[in-house]
Amino acid sequence: MKKLITLVAALTLSASAFAEVKVDHPYARAVPPGQPNSAAFMTLTNNSDTEVSLVSASSSVAKVAELHTHTQENGVMKMRRIPEITLQANEQVELKPGGLHVMLIGLKQNLAKDQTIDLTLNFSDGSSEKLDIKVMDVMSGMGNMQMHNGMKKQTP
Repeated sequence: MKKLITLVAALTLSASAFAEVKVDHPYARAVPPGQPNSAAFMTLTNNSDTEVSLVSASSSVAKVAELHTHTQENGVMKMRRIPEITLQANEQVELKPGGLHVMLIGLKQNLAKDQTIDLTLNFSDGSSEKLDIKVMDVMSGMGNMQMHNGMKKQTP
């Protein structure tokens, strides 16, 4: 009986040690056939009082998944790999086109609209989230955003 109580206590403590990260509206970008890379986007919400970071990701549809951001350098938008995406306690972080995102590099298959792919997110507290995410048109997930020609794209 003592072992059972110890086991239940250990499981309860280890479960509470994990931050509570909620993943909303995840999707991957559809790409033309033969395109070697894509990206995944979503909103991450840390519902705990503890800071946690997204430290890696993986998907069976890509050789590598990396965490990336965009930076502005001398008037040129550049994408670069980052080691983690930090979520402060009770903070929400949006992974979106032109900002933070998960790069899917070396695609093993075409990513076409309305497919579903797997994506696993790994966090600094040892927790992970296995997702099945929808593939959407390049512009579908971008919402109302300024386009290159100055016109706004309106989405339903």
